[in-house]
Amino acid sequence: MVNVQRTFTVDAPVDKVRAYLRDFANAEQWDPGTRKCTQVGTGPVVLGTEWDNTSKIAGIKTQLRYKLTRDDPDRVTLEGVNKTATSIDDISIHPQGPAKTTVAYHAHVVFNGVAKLSDPVFGLVFKRLADETQKQMTETLGAL
Repeated sequence: MVNVQRTFTVDAPVDKVRAYLRDFANAEQWDPGTRKCTQVGTGPVVLGTEWDNTSKIAGIKTQLRYKLTRDDPDRVTLEGVNKTATSIDDISIHPQGPAKTTVAYHAHVVFNGVAKLSDPVFGLVFKRLADETQKQMTETLGAL
């Protein structure tokens, strides 16, 4: 199991940050592991919307089907699943004035079956990736 958390403040209003982060197709810009992320179907992003996500982490390519499982004004949760892992991105957002937002990002990954053996290695990889994600997310959100 992998658990990484980062909290940081970005120079962007909370409404823009929330709208951007709840559309997981935008992960291509803020998540350094994501190579491609496309919404399944068409229409507006609502609770239950799904995305197909292709990531490459530590040289390993993987595909997960993500779903928007929580869509509150101050919290967005996306859950990704494939046969070897379940990944949960839980993001809390809070205004810090009219043009700043605090983002609390928590990534939780549970490996299934034989993939559980990789927990110690991926724990280290995901901690490094979390630092890169914070940097990239801060830059991307600050440009909104």
